Amino acid sequence: MSKKLLLLGIIFTGLGILFIIFSLISKKIPLFRLPGDIIIEEKEITPGLTGGIYFPVVSCLLISIILTLLINLVVYILSKK
Repeated sequence: MSKKLLLLGIIFTGLGILFIIFSLISKKIPLFRLPGDIIIEEKEITPGLTGGIYFPVVSCLLISIILTLLINLVVYILSKK
């Protein structure tokens, strides 16, 4: 049990480091600006107030697929032992 918790901690630490690295290079990789993401921009809703709606459909699907693969890999590795 303790080995599994240690492995899970290492995985989460690695994911945290990856998120930090990704945030540093995110200007080069437009993750939340993929084709298929819904972006509605309004010039002026009321005088002096601008806004819009943004819903990252394709980005959410991509993140969901990646997380599903990672979780299945972790479950497979942990169930093997």
